[in-house]
Amino acid sequence: MSFRDLHYATDPLLLPNAWDAGSAIAFAEAGFRAVGTTSFGVGAASGRPDGARASKDGTVRLVRALAGLPVYVSADIEDGYSDDPGEVAAFAAALAASGADGVNIEDSTDEALIDPGRHAAKIAEIKRRAPGMFVNARADNYWLGQDATIPAVLARAAAYADAGADGVFVPGAADPADLEQLAAGIPVPVNVLAVPRLTLADLARTGVRRVSTGSLPYRAAMDAAVAAAAQIRDGGTPPPATPYAQAQARLAKYAG
Repeated sequence: MSFRDLHYATDPLLLPNAWDAGSAIAFAEAGFRAVGTTSFGVGAASGRPDGARASKDGTVRLVRALAGLPVYVSADIEDGYSDDPGEVAAFAAALAASGADGVNIEDSTDEALIDPGRHAAKIAEIKRRAPGMFVNARADNYWLGQDATIPAVLARAAAYADAGADGVFVPGAADPADLEQLAAGIPVPVNVLAVPRLTLADLARTGVRRVSTGSLPYRAAMDAAVAAAAQIRDGGTPPPATPYAQAQARLAKYAG
């Protein structure tokens, strides 16, 4: 089954987002068939905030590091790290050559929506340079709270699908009624972030075909790390965790 096929399976594709090789290896060992990267997590791993095209180099290194894993890899490339469609496409094609099966590219720069025609041009050029790459076009209306209406998102999604997008990502959309309208009105698989209080089965009933964890695993891992240290500091005993030998064996298997 190809990465594209996973978007048309009986159940929605749950895509966990990794911030480094270790987290991706753990997801692969847990049985996930595809792993995404997270620009937030990649930036945070080097002490940089999300956005401002700061995750470019880290994303390149991470995609290369994941090439040997038995999973499909989708790279979060923010807005493509450039305003020029040719430069964006060249970058995406280089990622494809390094092992990426897909990219997630957002239609906002510096926290503001860009003209949908400009985003469509990036998508079309990526598909021309890397036709086999799954392009997940992100519509940031809900995420940024800008023109956050169903008709506005559907108009952007239609332009992106016409340009060749294989899927449309609408982060921030969470109301089941909205998700049903989006899934019904967008001609390619719809991707959303995991939604509090909604299960994967709940989201499946709305017609959503892909659910991403975004930066949630990174943030949850940081919370767990601090809680583990604080528990010992405050007089408790160490919390349970994967044994060192098991974690080391997982890394050794990957390195070998």
